[in-house]
Amino acid sequence: MSVRVPAGTGRQPAAGQVTERQGWSAPGVRVLLLGIGLLLAGIALAASGAAVGAGAGRITLIVIGILLLLGGELAAGGLTSVIAGEARAVQLFGRYRGTIRAPGLHWVNPFARRRRVSVRIRNLETAVAKVNDADGNPIEIAAVVVWQVADTAQALYSVDDFVKFVAIQTETAVRHIASSYPYTSPEGGQLSLRGNAEEITQRLSAEIADRVRPAGVTIIESRVTRLSYAPEIAQAMLRQQQASAVVGARQRIVEGAVGMVRLALARLEEESVVELDEERKAAMVSNLLVVLCSEQATQQVVNTGSLYQ
Repeated sequence: MSVRVPAGTGRQPAAGQVTERQGWSAPGVRVLLLGIGLLLAGIALAASGAAVGAGAGRITLIVIGILLLLGGELAAGGLTSVIAGEARAVQLFGRYRGTIRAPGLHWVNPFARRRRVSVRIRNLETAVAKVNDADGNPIEIAAVVVWQVADTAQALYSVDDFVKFVAIQTETAVRHIASSYPYTSPEGGQLSLRGNAEEITQRLSAEIADRVRPAGVTIIESRVTRLSYAPEIAQAMLRQQQASAVVGARQRIVEGAVGMVRLALARLEEESVVELDEERKAAMVSNLLVVLCSEQATQQVVNTGSLYQ
């Protein structure tokens, strides 16, 4: 059982909350070639200056060579590669400057910090939790949630650890849903964990999505993987279910037997096969019900006398 939650729905970001925006970057390949050229030119000038005799020319060549080397270092230091399924959040002097999602080699401010964030789809399977349902019966429940980072800025700056945050909030939502509904409901109009799996899964997905939205996470789908009574009451609940099944089966058998007896009496009366008084009708009804409702095969008894003997 799985339910897909559409992305882009729910509450808007709170005022002052950091949200993702596109970060600036320059083509990395061009900067890489430029950096290599600066490094080679700096090495060449520095070597030439060292080879020249003492004088102003020597100092000038060495200074220019050093500056070119520094420029090459800055060019190389700003290079960052982004692979598919990942993003880079750029942070300069403590301030968020944007996120780079396009795969490839990029160049950003070499003094900026580039934080890696995975935007791949992930699975989270909760541990089996023992919870009391709405009727107070201990049950065991577990779920699997498929989620993905939708807003890298919120994932990094709104919560301390978004992976741990998603795990804790998912387990909290599973426990809350499990304690809000009974495992089974004798009344047809009341939702139950076992009898209304589709509706319960939808509500679980909606609650998880609402809880993890501040972390910039979207829930793709969720499903309940385990739902059962706790071991200490499993046998008692199994006997209760078996008794309910037996009662229901008996009720169906009796209803069918009564219909068959009514049909037999009506046919006998319509075709005038035999005339029975009320006492003999009662005896016939009793015998037919015993035969039809008995769990074991009945033995036939042949009446060799008259009908009233």
